[in-house]
Amino acid sequence: MLHLDMDAFFASVEQLTRPTLRGRPVLVGGLGGRGVVAGASYEARVYGARSAMPMHQARRLVGASAVVLPPRGVVYGVASRRVFETVRTLVPVLEQLSFDEAFGEPAELAGASAVRVDEFCRDLKAKVCHETGLTASVGAGSGKQIAKIASGLAKPDGIRVVRRDEERVLLEGLPVRRLWGIGPVAEEKLHRLGIETVGAFAALTEAEAANILGGTVGPALHRLARGVDDRPVAENAPAKQISAESTFAEDLTTLEQLREAAGPIGEHAHRRLEKDGRGARTVTVKLRKSDMSILTRSATLPYATTDADTLIGTARRLLLDPVDIGPIRLVGVGFSGLSEVRQEPLFSDLDLVAEEVSDARLPPTLTDVAATPPAWRIGDDVTHPEYGHGWVQGAGHGVMTVRFETRSTGPGPARNFAVDDPEIVRANPVDSLDWADYVEALYQSTP
Repeated sequence: MLHLDMDAFFASVEQLTRPTLRGRPVLVGGLGGRGVVAGASYEARVYGARSAMPMHQARRLVGASAVVLPPRGVVYGVASRRVFETVRTLVPVLEQLSFDEAFGEPAELAGASAVRVDEFCRDLKAKVCHETGLTASVGAGSGKQIAKIASGLAKPDGIRVVRRDEERVLLEGLPVRRLWGIGPVAEEKLHRLGIETVGAFAALTEAEAANILGGTVGPALHRLARGVDDRPVAENAPAKQISAESTFAEDLTTLEQLREAAGPIGEHAHRRLEKDGRGARTVTVKLRKSDMSILTRSATLPYATTDADTLIGTARRLLLDPVDIGPIRLVGVGFSGLSEVRQEPLFSDLDLVAEEVSDARLPPTLTDVAATPPAWRIGDDVTHPEYGHGWVQGAGHGVMTVRFETRSTGPGPARNFAVDDPEIVRANPVDSLDWADYVEALYQSTP
């Protein structure tokens, strides 16, 4: 069993397409006060920054050298697709877990020696790097659990093949949290009983594991702790909808409460969407009233996108006032119409579809909002008739600095422009990959 995991994927794609950033501590994620790190380069991880950390905390850890960029989901999606199309040339059946990791079980490695497995992994890594310019770490073992642990131990840009006779020793010394399926709650239960390592958990009887973690989950995790893992690789059908919802201890009775609640719920759904790797075209809100009846409302955008402001703003516009419909006990936000080909909006924030309306009972429209170009943001992709494709490196006081470079150019020159310079226009972020032939074929093949 193999587990391939791309190294610091989001940050690595930024460094790939913006060569000036190579070797620098890059943080990808939300830039606002509640922003969360979606990806951190290994240069940033040296300082303690990591994914899912509040952005303000990561910036404080890294200091003035941090380069903070908003996510470019459309670029990551195209890069991910090319990575796994490349992997499939050597490993035809994949169980892709997310944007950046997958399991595979090549038939030719059945019964192969550790040396042969290592050679295969090296060939696989080399092919991915040659085709995409991105690095991966690969772990190999008798089952999914061992392979996933092995790839983690191999990071960054490494290979770890765990032989059968090494598995028990490897598992025994690991923190119990490293066991697949052990989350914070289960970890706390085990720690309260003095069970700190996978080996200590494996030493329990199956009945004891069931008593601690439940009759279904406990025995399954106990088998994994003992190295028993016969789960096959299975192609997983992509989800048709990605959503999140929350039930409140007290009913929500005002539109302002509802809008405030929809924000974190929409952000949770959006994080799942980013990890899935596709954009969404349809936004749905679900409202369960205090009488347990359910109302749903949807709006469809003119394109699929991963832009958080557009998606969450659309969800807020769909909300109905509890004064009119009654108290609300549950709010859900869902994204559907999922597509690997998407377009990032040319107008940020809520300019296109998310302007707040005075009467929330009115159905949202996509034509009643003035589309005024927003101020330039750091990380925006632009193009210039003389210098070509670039990205905004800084902006303020009526001036912006643009770095002109793509994956294939190497570090490019920086030029200063007035923020209203008509020769600077917004560009398709995918162009920074400089994979024109691949992207053209991708768009032609997508309905």
